[in-house]
Amino acid sequence: MKDTSLKEEISFLKGARTRWREFKYTISIVIQFVKGFRKMHFLGPTITVFGSARFNEDESYYIKARELSAKLAAEGFAIMTGGGPGIMEAANRGAKDVCGISVGCNIVLPHEQKENPYLDTFITFDSFFVRKELLRKYSFAFIIFPGGFGTLDETFETITLIQTGKMEKLPLVVMDKEFHKNIIEHIEVMKEEGTISPEDEKLFLFTDDVEEAFDYIIKYAKEHKGIKLREVKPIRMLGEDSLRNCK
Repeated sequence: MKDTSLKEEISFLKGARTRWREFKYTISIVIQFVKGFRKMHFLGPTITVFGSARFNEDESYYIKARELSAKLAAEGFAIMTGGGPGIMEAANRGAKDVCGISVGCNIVLPHEQKENPYLDTFITFDSFFVRKELLRKYSFAFIIFPGGFGTLDETFETITLIQTGKMEKLPLVVMDKEFHKNIIEHIEVMKEEGTISPEDEKLFLFTDDVEEAFDYIIKYAKEHKGIKLREVKPIRMLGEDSLRNCK
């Protein structure tokens, strides 16, 4: 199944195919979305944490991700990640440290990314763009830890959607100024060259401090009239169940 879905993704991106094959692919995308809707509908207010899968539990980035996620989960937020190891594991683990809700959105890759052991539930997607859309759809805030190409893609696509008005302005925190120093410098270059507006710097917060990140998100939550820090009640007739199962 894994090899089939990967081959289909590669084939789709090669260009035009038969109408029937494109139609079948479209239906498979719809099915992925529907599965995601049913799995995530009753999470309640959720924060998504992005970051590399390549950090170990004794590294500072992992420790900070776990600490910050625990603090936010204790306030009633569900913590959602890509479901894998590294920063993703740290965030999910932090949520479970305080009996919070921990969710993973995994992805089928050539080198399999196994889900981490700190998840209440997870869903595996074939397509990156379906995964990214659902991570954004159900998130109240985003926390970016050091990562690679995928983390940068997720970060700047989200910023672009907010900048262009396609998405509500939500808190977006980028952790670790030293790691992201070249990006910070390039943002200044873009501002000086006029390719972004000075106002665009207000779309995100760069910080090294867990408390500052926590306060930034909580302040926004308190000012946001629509948010209620509680779990949405599941409807058992629809096969839904509570994820808050700590004893």
